[in-house]
Amino acid sequence: MKKLLTINIVAFVAILSLGSCEKKLDLFPYSSIELSQSFKTVKDASTWNIGLYSDLRARVYGSYNISQDVQADQLNASLDYGNRNGNPHRWGTSYLADDGALSGAWNGYYTALKNINTTIAGFNTITATTAADIAALARYKGDAYLARAYYYSELIIRFAKPFEPATAAQDLGVPLVLEFDLNARPARSKVKQVYDQIILDINAAKTSLASVPGVQGSNKFTIDVANALEARVRLNMQDWAGAMAAANAVITTAKYPLLNTVAGLNNMWTNDVATEVLFQCSVIKTTEQANTNSIYLGYNGATLKYVPDFIPTQTFINTYDAADYRKQVYFKQLPTIIQGVNFPTMTLVNKFPGNPLLFTAATTNYQHAPKVFRVAELYLIYAEAAVRAGASSELLGLSMLNTLRVSRGLPALAALSGAPLLLQVQNERTKELAFEGFRLFDLKRWHQGFSRGTPQDLGAINVGANFNTLTIAADAAQYVWGIPTYDININANLVQNTGW
Repeated sequence: MKKLLTINIVAFVAILSLGSCEKKLDLFPYSSIELSQSFKTVKDASTWNIGLYSDLRARVYGSYNISQDVQADQLNASLDYGNRNGNPHRWGTSYLADDGALSGAWNGYYTALKNINTTIAGFNTITATTAADIAALARYKGDAYLARAYYYSELIIRFAKPFEPATAAQDLGVPLVLEFDLNARPARSKVKQVYDQIILDINAAKTSLASVPGVQGSNKFTIDVANALEARVRLNMQDWAGAMAAANAVITTAKYPLLNTVAGLNNMWTNDVATEVLFQCSVIKTTEQANTNSIYLGYNGATLKYVPDFIPTQTFINTYDAADYRKQVYFKQLPTIIQGVNFPTMTLVNKFPGNPLLFTAATTNYQHAPKVFRVAELYLIYAEAAVRAGASSELLGLSMLNTLRVSRGLPALAALSGAPLLLQVQNERTKELAFEGFRLFDLKRWHQGFSRGTPQDLGAINVGANFNTLTIAADAAQYVWGIPTYDININANLVQNTGW
């Protein structure tokens, strides 16, 4: 039986019946087409490309960056959190490999990869003839390779040890699946093998996207997005020179100026103004919505008060200088009610308040255009890579760090080198990228442990050794997420990570 591809577009199929011919026709249901028939023209490729971006929008924000942030050190669980995201927050024996925080990401990425692999194979069967079609097909291929690289980069930082040059060729990574095969039971590739494939796919994407210039707020992949992903990946690989070069390739375009006012930052996070955004997913009110980061506010329109699941620690809030523009944008004092008790000036995370243009009712639905790549991250990648590369490039790293700091209302730093300079880069990265899904993975690759620190108000949060006083050692087992139990059970070739 041939594979059938179900589609959402109703197609009218004309069936020619020849009375004099007794040959049986291979017919398809009206709502489906045989897979090979979906890769005939460049228009078919465009349809698959639309699906690629739809898949991507469903795999950023929401649980795809909440789980790792609640697992880290910057948040306390409120008394009203209802155990939502509770297992990663508590660590320990309650955090099992069948938890949705793990299986959701694993299944989500691999489902998207199945479609991507089908797409790449199908695109190679399409022949384009006109110049316009040739260019379009090349771009679609570039999009597919870059999406595959992105998904594997997200899988490897979750489900494997961080890349260490001395051990990456032996450490277990994730299954590297490059062709769709429903019956395959792949084993885990090594960490280095996975990263090597990511770089191969990025290079293929860069070739196909070379003539696709970057623009602010692009909702499609561009050459700048490809360089941004490469910079992120090479930083994780400890390829300091490669990370610097890829980040600098974007920064020097000067297309994405750093925002340098409170109003500018607020417009980015509230109204999706994309001055320093390389790529953000397309969101259309009511018809094409994104995942949301709604756990930080929990606005109740009836009471005009907020009931958050998670509250930032006072320790983390205090890491921001009073003059830091981000402190005024990322946080806000709001009337909060927890278990019926009013906290009139509780400081809440206000980075994802919802874009009013995307509201579908009178109050927020937390919808935003998810910002997958921002130029600020590239300044920080360059700065960290330059400092780690050695004394000869430290001044370049300090300069890049200061450019970001000054844009955020802070003074430039001077006379720093070595470990003190690296610490400042790490601190700046933590503050700039807060609640965007980086914190746990940064602690992991830096081989750092943590303690949650001082809460704003003990009366508003869950307390105890698994909550506000949780202390985690460097390289603790659960920094590396467990392979979902279901996959372990059905695939005898998979090996579970330690501690799960």
